[in-house]
Amino acid sequence: MLYVAAWLRHVLRSIYIRGRHNLTDRLEITMHHASRPIVFDLDGTLIDSAPDIHACANKVLDQNNLTILSLPQVRSFIGGGVELLWSRIIAALGIDAEKRPDLIDAFMAHYHQATELTALFPGVIDALNRLADDGHPLGLCTNKPMQPTKAALAHFGLDVFMSTIVAGDTLPQMKPDPAPLRFALQQMGVTGYQQRALYIGDSEFDAYCAAAVPVPFLIYSGGYRNTAVSDLPHLHAFDHFNELPALVRASVSPDI
Repeated sequence: MLYVAAWLRHVLRSIYIRGRHNLTDRLEITMHHASRPIVFDLDGTLIDSAPDIHACANKVLDQNNLTILSLPQVRSFIGGGVELLWSRIIAALGIDAEKRPDLIDAFMAHYHQATELTALFPGVIDALNRLADDGHPLGLCTNKPMQPTKAALAHFGLDVFMSTIVAGDTLPQMKPDPAPLRFALQQMGVTGYQQRALYIGDSEFDAYCAAAVPVPFLIYSGGYRNTAVSDLPHLHAFDHFNELPALVRASVSPDI
């Protein structure tokens, strides 16, 4: 029932937003492709949030008379959640580990509503519209905490697409542990994971999480990974979101 409800919500939303096709044509498209819910990562996949994360981290470092970091350094630390981000910053700068809780608290005070420097990756909105039009229920599974996740989704109008949101503080586990993605899929009504859903992300955390579920994984090459795409488990890779709808169609064919 959860899956059917999510499916119907996306049918109605796509009819309301786009309105380019008549109801009969849209329902035919929807019934053909509706067998695969799709879950997305957020940072490095749908949004380029590294500039905001970099700015928030450097504010805290500067306030504590600590060395600030470059954008590429901070970008390479993103993906495993706030705790891991600061573990990596502390290790890189040789900061006393006892300062970690205070640094994280100060960071979160800035991070909760940090969207000014964040941008959507090109083609995201059009791709999400097309996937929703094709009948795919969409969800989110991110290591980002829930409050900044909801702020980013609302800021860019992405919240209307997501039937479920699993954030970094939803469960005790975080990616690459499979529990968050499994929980997201369960919330979308998926009980048998392999071949019944897709996960789309950009990093090692996403690739290994998808492999552990297991669920087919599509990797966006423009994100924050530190490993070559060829060295990560994935079904397809794409460089621009205008490629994604066709890859999804290929991924949901009977031969995949």
